[in-house]
Amino acid sequence: METPVIAVAGALLALAGCTAGQPAPGGSADAAPSEVAGTCDAAPAQPMVGTLVGAEAGARLLALTGARTLRWAPPDSALTMDFRPERLTVSYDRSMRITRIVCG
Repeated sequence: METPVIAVAGALLALAGCTAGQPAPGGSADAAPSEVAGTCDAAPAQPMVGTLVGAEAGARLLALTGARTLRWAPPDSALTMDFRPERLTVSYDRSMRITRIVCG
């Protein structure tokens, strides 16, 4: 008779783990990704398309966009498709010139 009680207790514990958590005091559970500090804005960096990649270009891109992280995307490379609002992704071609600047 104890086996069904243990199974029911285990099922209840599993379901308890699926409930939504409480927001932090003063916080909102519905905060939009755009409200994250360090959110990227690629528009100010668009004039840099065509420039050579390098450490100086990377620092300037971060300063222009407000992004917290920079991801270089070499030609013919595979990238993850996860969206991160604080990340700047910069694609470049075989001649090491920037071809695309996007957030995410």
